[in-house]
Amino acid sequence: METCDCHKTKERTEEEYKRLINRLNRVEGQIRGIRGMVERSAYCPDILAQVAAANAALNAFAKELLSDHIRTCVTRDIREGKDETVEELLCTLQKLMK
Repeated sequence: METCDCHKTKERTEEEYKRLINRLNRVEGQIRGIRGMVERSAYCPDILAQVAAANAALNAFAKELLSDHIRTCVTRDIREGKDETVEELLCTLQKLMK
């Protein structure tokens, strides 16, 4: 399997940037909340419920980013005949599904 080129960049619209940053800010807040729960010796199931919520929020971020990537970069590259983009997408999906 080929390794993916991780040194590319993407210009995002202001709207896309704000949506992604807002999602990350929520995840960050949830993680800080979980840390606080551990520091306060909260009950394990309560912490685990918050961990599940943080995981769901991070997965929602990944889904949004992946959707944006497919709609923009992948679609453009395929139209331009850059077939290696399909392999890169498959590599990315394999990493997400671990």
